[in-house]
Amino acid sequence: MSEPDELYTLRAQFWLGHYSLALEEVKAVIRRPMSPALKLEREDFLYRSELALGGYDKVISGCAGSDRPELQILGVAAEYYSAAPTAREALIDSVKLAVASLTVTPTVQLIASHIFLDAGMTKEALQCVHMGATMEQMAICLQIYLRIDRLDLAKSQLRSMKTADEDAILSQLGVVYVNLAGGSSSSGDALHSLSSLMEQYGPSPTLLNMMACGYMQAGNHVEAEKRLEDCIQEFPQQLLPDTLINLVVCCQQQGKSPAQWVTKIRSSFSTHPFVAGLDRVETAFDREAIKYRAK
Repeated sequence: MSEPDELYTLRAQFWLGHYSLALEEVKAVIRRPMSPALKLEREDFLYRSELALGGYDKVISGCAGSDRPELQILGVAAEYYSAAPTAREALIDSVKLAVASLTVTPTVQLIASHIFLDAGMTKEALQCVHMGATMEQMAICLQIYLRIDRLDLAKSQLRSMKTADEDAILSQLGVVYVNLAGGSSSSGDALHSLSSLMEQYGPSPTLLNMMACGYMQAGNHVEAEKRLEDCIQEFPQQLLPDTLINLVVCCQQQGKSPAQWVTKIRSSFSTHPFVAGLDRVETAFDREAIKYRAK
């Protein structure tokens, strides 16, 4: 197990989705003596937390003119997430150049991987991190394996993470992700792990959504819906598209209309792939329905 340092709590808050608390922790540790490497890492987590909260203008202005590749890629990420879909292609090219640079760092690879995933470029995202040695690189690699339905590779990656640091927050989250991917047979283990994390660190949108997924895997959609509604009520400023999509699923499974959540995701996340997919399905249905319209 790695020995805790001055940024242990900051990392934990960020990884668990407590981005506002992470920003508060940055302020709390800013005057503490620490190594130059930790000071740079603290700066990275400052802008990564702002990015996660949608503070794109703050990240762009704060990273502008920096000669650090980590802040440069974070600035590009903020521009990417705030740009219209039609304007993102040029920014993807900038990300490709960044990861091909001789000065590429683990943080640059990590942020690039997230951007590639958002753009649907799974292969490129995996190439950024599959040889990575940091816990964050290993964690995102595990999630990519799950995304491409390679549970076997995800389990192997989890073993590597446990070997590196079994008690790390990211290792604990990795166990949850793998258990959720295992279906109803391992959903109880996932829920137990999530309950322990929330008892220790408190609920976050990330943890509440994961718990809702655990309940859905177990077939308890009523309890899953409660967790998602708690998420919206407790964290109105951190609304996630996953929360709304999960609510749509819960409503459908209970025979309830998901109309209010579909409307909400259309208005709040109009460029999300779920909305694009829904539009394609509705357009195809309307096109086919014309053939059967009564004359």
